[in-house]
Amino acid sequence: MKEEKIIVPANGYLMLFVFLLLFIGGIVSIITTHRPWFAFAILAAIFIAPGFIMVQPNNSRVLLLFGKYVGTVKKNGFYWVNPFYTKKKISLRASNFDSERLKVNDKLGNPVMISTILVWRVQNTYKAAFDVDNFENFVRVQTDAAVRKLASMYPYDNFADEGHKEDITLRSSVNEVSEALEKEIDERLSIAGIEVLEARIGYLAYAQEIANAMLKRQQATAIVAARHKIVEGAVSMVEMALEELGKKQIVELDEERKAAMVSNLMVILCGDKDASPVLNTGTLNH
Repeated sequence: MKEEKIIVPANGYLMLFVFLLLFIGGIVSIITTHRPWFAFAILAAIFIAPGFIMVQPNNSRVLLLFGKYVGTVKKNGFYWVNPFYTKKKISLRASNFDSERLKVNDKLGNPVMISTILVWRVQNTYKAAFDVDNFENFVRVQTDAAVRKLASMYPYDNFADEGHKEDITLRSSVNEVSEALEKEIDERLSIAGIEVLEARIGYLAYAQEIANAMLKRQQATAIVAARHKIVEGAVSMVEMALEELGKKQIVELDEERKAAMVSNLMVILCGDKDASPVLNTGTLNH
């Protein structure tokens, strides 16, 4: 495969002086001498004119001579090249691409909506110009393909209750998923001479048809996890209460009264609502 060739053309200001000398000198000579053959100087100036090119910073010009690749001009400035050259402009600046929201299935088969934000630039002008038909469209299509593949490799979230325990998920493992996405896109775009500067997930959500059900499931999972922590704390507090009562010998409790005390404390500590106190004016037995 042919590689990129960097060239520096002739100074454009020097050739601009030659152009003005031929063009203005030819007109003045025809007027003063009345000799028509000075018109060849004007024709030569017109022939020279298409060869002027201006390369701005972070831009390039790919030069071809009758279909043959001559080289690429990357250094900014004012130049003159062969007028027969075909000059194709390719930007070397970083570009942003925000993909459309795609509906894909994650590793567990759940439909999700996902999009990506890609920052890229042309690194090899020869590959960008000749190895693909349209490198900008190539970036869009291959990025969408990479996002679809990535979404199928990881689940949206962990579902420990169903036995699907994954270390990396689309929702929580942002850095790992971004690295995998960047690597996948970079491999696909290398054929077009494109350098991937950054790739990350721009939008991620469940598809509309399962969004409500998954939201309820996440809420239920959060409630169960919270209840688990509450029960653990309540058990510790009851254990500490019984231990302190026994150490300080404040009251002697048999097993039945301990069970009643534990039951009451667990109801108070684990209940959703505030407990309604009941004042006992009798003895322990009544």
